[in-house]
Amino acid sequence: MKRLSIALAAFAVLVTPALAAKCGNTAAGFPTWLKEFRGEMKAKGYTNKSLKALDKLTYSTKVIKLDRGQKSFKQSFDKFYKRRSNGVVRIAKKKMRAHGNTMLRVEKKYGVPKEIILTVWGLETGFGAFNGNKPIFQSLATLAYDCRRSKFFTEELVAALTIAQKGQIPLSRMKGAWAGEIGQTQFLATRYVNYGVSFDGDRTVDLYRSVPDVLASTANWFAKNGWRSGQPWGPGTSNYKVISKWNRATVYQKTIAKLAEEMAKEM
Repeated sequence: MKRLSIALAAFAVLVTPALAAKCGNTAAGFPTWLKEFRGEMKAKGYTNKSLKALDKLTYSTKVIKLDRGQKSFKQSFDKFYKRRSNGVVRIAKKKMRAHGNTMLRVEKKYGVPKEIILTVWGLETGFGAFNGNKPIFQSLATLAYDCRRSKFFTEELVAALTIAQKGQIPLSRMKGAWAGEIGQTQFLATRYVNYGVSFDGDRTVDLYRSVPDVLASTANWFAKNGWRSGQPWGPGTSNYKVISKWNRATVYQKTIAKLAEEMAKEM
């Protein structure tokens, strides 16, 4: 699995494009952009089978509205924390009882505390209760075309095509949150390619249904992004800087750190 993860990452690096296709801020130019993008990806070696992911895609005004309207991150920390942390510790204790052996193996291998992984799992999808049901390629193509963060989401779209090219996730299953996040801890496609690991022995990275893969992949992301084992993670620490890489919203970063501390008291 390690060799496969490396191969996926190498493939993504090789095909990350300097695109000629131009971004836009209305739906009018999307069909032309998509045609040009598809042509450039085909020229870079993507097969017709993987490029089927781009068939019949349309510009999603809903995705654009969601991208522009992330109001919850503008709330005060107290309000955000109260809303998002409700019930998380209680459910985390149940998940720990159900998956404790796996969680401890993950913690031992990657050096990332179970409280951090459980907190992220709980905050992102309610421990997998709802992973999202929006077509990933429609979301990523819309956001890649949109000028606000075109470069960022073009890289994500290429990574998603890499996943399809390698057959890691069937196209029919590539659904997630509105910004194209995958699975129970909401990995964007580049995170799946670069940090996804199989921890359940089947050599397939399944972030939708395999709890061991979800936990290990998330821990691997934190470990590879500089987590220091055995060190604190509150604001001002090096580990808090790693938390800050997970999500750019300050209230979310603070919530991860505080909720993980609360969880540590209960475990």
